[in-house]
Amino acid sequence: MLRDAVRSLAEAKIAPYAAAVDEEARFPQEALDALTANDLHAVHVPEEYGGGGADALATVIVIEEVARVCASSSLIPAVNKLGSLPVILSGSEELKKRYMTPLAKGDGMFSYCLSEPDAGSDAAGMKTKAVRDGDFWVLNGVKRWITNAGVSEYYTVMAVTDPSKRSKGISAFVVEKSDEGVSFGAPEKKLGIKGSPTREVYLDNVRIPADRMIGAEGTGFATAMKTLDHTRITIAAQALGIAQGALDYAKGYVKERKQFGKPIADFQGIQFMLADMAMKIEAARQLTYAAAAKSQRGDSDLTFQGAAAKCFASDVAMEVTTDAVQLLGGYGYTRDYPVERMMRDAKITQIYEGTNQVQRVVMARNLP
Repeated sequence: MLRDAVRSLAEAKIAPYAAAVDEEARFPQEALDALTANDLHAVHVPEEYGGGGADALATVIVIEEVARVCASSSLIPAVNKLGSLPVILSGSEELKKRYMTPLAKGDGMFSYCLSEPDAGSDAAGMKTKAVRDGDFWVLNGVKRWITNAGVSEYYTVMAVTDPSKRSKGISAFVVEKSDEGVSFGAPEKKLGIKGSPTREVYLDNVRIPADRMIGAEGTGFATAMKTLDHTRITIAAQALGIAQGALDYAKGYVKERKQFGKPIADFQGIQFMLADMAMKIEAARQLTYAAAAKSQRGDSDLTFQGAAAKCFASDVAMEVTTDAVQLLGGYGYTRDYPVERMMRDAKITQIYEGTNQVQRVVMARNLP
């Protein structure tokens, strides 16, 4: 029922704008409005804060179905989870009430600020600092590659509070867009997901109350990593949706396109391509859903399973979308058809929330 409901909504209210959102590189406001009106913008927020209380699998299905028609729009529910999960996992009850309630209502989105210009895969090498000043912390630094920056109201920011301790000297904070000293860089000009703004976040003597620290001092990096164990599965879901959208479109196209006097779907070479695409998508789906169940239960092998799902599903998405472009031939290479957009959108799923090379490192260190 959930899948049917989200698919109907996505096809009616999100799909019609997907090409324009990509072409104009503009935020998909129509998608945000539709998702918020149907309480699908942040389904993971627990019921006690006014949210839907969706489990990890339900959240995955929402993201997958939105990504099937528009990858940029799927980053609304995905990044709302990424940005707010540190608060849910480690924040005080007071902090959860203060920030989960407006998120659930749709009064503000959440972004996640971990990466920096010189700290990507090596996130523990960050330079953003937070210095205690009485009942306040003062933050200074630059965060890069921040999804939905400038649109989101709330930001989970990782900053160094004790430089001598490396990863154990990093703490997490909630920063608000309206805090004095917060500003944003120009949107990055990207290959794909053009409807989701990616910007630098500048923190210039941003003074915030001490009670906006998420968890205890020095636990920020551990919270960040624990968050990614759960949210990598949402990237797997996004990759899965993109791949499914490309297969669905290609499947329809090959039945219509005639060459040598018959639909190209009748040729065995084409049938084998479609069979391989469908098989790999289904394998990715099973891995992703199993990882979502482990996320919900908090299983001990979640770190491996989350990395495996994200890595496998994103590799599949890149392969399937490339094949979809091939199946459409010259038409697949033009912007008149959606598969070239899907191919461009798929690429980022192999990069963000940890490159697939880093996922393989994570898997190797956590072999079941």
